[in-house]
Amino acid sequence: MGTFAWEFQPEANAQAIVQGENFRFTVLTESLLRLEYSEDGVFEDRATQSIWNRRFPVPKFTVNRSEKMLEIVTDHFHLYYTYGPFTKYSLWIDVKNNYSLYANRWYFGEKIETLKGTVRTLGKILDVFVYALSATPRVAFIPLIIVFLGLGASAKSFIVFLGAVMPILINAYAGALNADDELVEMARSVGARKSRIFREIVLPGALPFAITGLRIGATIGLINTIVAELYTAVRGLGGLLAIYGNTFRMAEYFVIVFTLALVGVLVTTLLRLLELRLERWRGTGNQAS
Repeated sequence: MGTFAWEFQPEANAQAIVQGENFRFTVLTESLLRLEYSEDGVFEDRATQSIWNRRFPVPKFTVNRSEKMLEIVTDHFHLYYTYGPFTKYSLWIDVKNNYSLYANRWYFGEKIETLKGTVRTLGKILDVFVYALSATPRVAFIPLIIVFLGLGASAKSFIVFLGAVMPILINAYAGALNADDELVEMARSVGARKSRIFREIVLPGALPFAITGLRIGATIGLINTIVAELYTAVRGLGGLLAIYGNTFRMAEYFVIVFTLALVGVLVTTLLRLLELRLERWRGTGNQAS
């Protein structure tokens, strides 16, 4: 009876290794890196239960070495190493492909989930559905809403919500993506947690975008209020518009139109005042500059 032997190749290609007196980096692929540090300069190359092969084709990468820093760059990551024992102050990696530092900078010792870019990846997945829903006329959903929610206040509220939430969501998301990477990097360098970075840097930076979305959403919500009253139970200002318009009572009709315009101006003005109050730091900075 013949025997079968597994073929092991645990030693990586020498051209894929970047090594110093106490450290060794092995670029296995353009997105996979092995990190090693040894006080005595001795490194392990034997196979393990989970790793049998490290001899892959040499990937494309560049090495920038100076007295103070070593950098390894591929199409997928950028490693920074300031020498010495591996710590969060001496070794960090940026994941590339147009991600932000907030979601995709990993410091040595952090949980590896930081590199997953979960929030940004989720955003890219949901982008398509959000923009598709935003581009679809809300009137198209009204028959379906009536079937499930009837003709009462719940149906009207959902129609208004469906129209108003899209610009708020899109603008707030854009604001979060627009976070100042330099501020985020500075906060990370002094050990700030992701929750604090989000609360004190990302959220304040996204606030102007969210308020702008709120102003647009309030206007669309007002329009959808009228649409909801026209397509469901004909009552309220929308119902009066339909009645006066169908009977050509123009005086009463334009009273309703002007009332709606006045409500829109008041809501927009109140939101603008709220925006100015919440952005005092921005106004002060502009005056100082």
